[in-house]
Amino acid sequence: MPPALPALRGGLVFLDADQGRVLRVVPFQYNPDTLTRTLTPQGVGEEPGDRLEAMRLKGPPRETFKFDAEFDAADQLDPLGRGSTEPGRTGLFAALSALETAVYPDSAQLLHEEALASAGMIEIAPVEAPLTVLVLGARRVVPVRILEFTVTEEAYDGELNPVRAKVGLSVRTLTVGDVGFAHKAGSLYLRYHQNKERFAALVGGQSPGAVGLAAI
Repeated sequence: MPPALPALRGGLVFLDADQGRVLRVVPFQYNPDTLTRTLTPQGVGEEPGDRLEAMRLKGPPRETFKFDAEFDAADQLDPLGRGSTEPGRTGLFAALSALETAVYPDSAQLLHEEALASAGMIEIAPVEAPLTVLVLGARRVVPVRILEFTVTEEAYDGELNPVRAKVGLSVRTLTVGDVGFAHKAGSLYLRYHQNKERFAALVGGQSPGAVGLAAI
């Protein structure tokens, strides 16, 4: 009997949107127990009685993911003493900071903008943030924008470092309607969209008999 494959871990990957270069990978310590997805269709005919537009879609639905990721510093320590001992000194500060900085502008960017403002100049367009990609297995690699980030620290060590925490994340899928087809997020979204279509095609049966009807 072949050995069981190790369970995959989901997580967030942060990319340089221009070059597609991986900047940082933050795997979930434990995969979420539950995940809520909400899809809001983007219809054209929103008003009752608009018969010409009632069946039309103007773009992909707005899809949001909501889930909790749990972290425990005790389980990050290597019992054999290999690798980093950072969790033993600072608890979960490193893991939480790696996630939280996804919703912070870069400090160098803030200092640059302050220098421009002091010189009487205005930044025309702020620097683009890294692209956040939610990875939930090979079939769900989704470019997202973080909408809400909640950290519940549940236990501390003697120096008040958090050692157990739950991170609640709410993210929205970035579609080609948001970023266009040429953007890295657009190509990732299109692959995600097409993957759904491939799996939808596996659901057999085109006869109304499958739902107990002779015809519709």
